[in-house]
Amino acid sequence: MHTLRHWFATHLLEAGMNIRYIQKLLGHESILTTIRNTHVTAEKIGTLKSPLDGL
Repeated sequence: MHTLRHWFATHLLEAGMNIRYIQKLLGHESILTTIRNTHVTAEKIGTLKSPLDGL
């Protein structure tokens, strides 16, 4: 069950959901707990763009 929660949180984060909403959905009091329970893949990190790229 614990692994499913990690997967769910990671999926939501990679889909673009705000980390604070994920925190509330999982019932965490601390944002640090939510951050520890999400695992962002290297593939997703590679697709991120800097706001400065559009200048």
